[in-house]
Amino acid sequence: MPTPSLADLPIRRLTHRDLAACADLSEDRGWPREEHKWGFLLTAGKGYGIDDPGGGLVTACVVTEYGPYGDPDLGAIGMVLVAERHARQGVGRRLMRHVVTAMGTTPLTLHATPYGRPLYEELGFKVTGRAETVRGRFTPQGREPEVGTRAATAEDLATIVRLDEEVFGTDRTHIVTRLPAFADQLRVAEENGRIIGYAGVWPNMGAHVVGPLIARDTETAKALLGSLAARTDRPLRTDIDVRHEELLAWAKERGLASTGFNSVMTYGIPELPGDWTRRFAPLTVAAG
Repeated sequence: MPTPSLADLPIRRLTHRDLAACADLSEDRGWPREEHKWGFLLTAGKGYGIDDPGGGLVTACVVTEYGPYGDPDLGAIGMVLVAERHARQGVGRRLMRHVVTAMGTTPLTLHATPYGRPLYEELGFKVTGRAETVRGRFTPQGREPEVGTRAATAEDLATIVRLDEEVFGTDRTHIVTRLPAFADQLRVAEENGRIIGYAGVWPNMGAHVVGPLIARDTETAKALLGSLAARTDRPLRTDIDVRHEELLAWAKERGLASTGFNSVMTYGIPELPGDWTRRFAPLTVAAG
């Protein structure tokens, strides 16, 4: 039988059962397998992909929805990948058009690499910000922030969910409540018994990714980042909104070096909801 063309292959929803195939696709493009992250995203969000008749996936992506179930306020698109053997044949564009159509009137956001940005602009996404990726071994030095931090407890979760919604601008209960199982550490910053920030750190291929990082101010963000770093022997990585210049400079002074930039893009809204001044780093660029 003749091999069907890429344009004829159906797009389907992916599930957690597709975890290995998604990790294989990452590896095919020279990315780490990132099974821990793929598992989280496929469980908390919606995966889309095309099966390769020869085995594996032609392409895949994940959409994480925020807000009321069934009527989301925002969708974050991430992990957009096309197998090397099918690259530059329009299949990624086809998948993205499908996702945008499937999301209807729901506003969308994504973090775009310089390579992917032209495609997203063609689809109507606009650049509304930038994030800088920093990575390295954190070494404390000089005067450190005096904001108190501690490990989060189950009793903190409701307060963390409320703070997160206030800062992020929409309800992320289904993400925040998964963090204790997903993250190796989840810490809160406190002042007079009131939680003023929280942050997690989760494992990713030999490193620890700091995210989300939500804090009342830069000193609180520094305290949370420093407290997470003090409790791991792995290199750290995080993706900081470039408007937080002071935090970026502080992190670089302590050993985290810039490894690149992503464009934060939106579709259907002029900018992201919430309070960017308290939103320092996302959980992952794949989920906003």
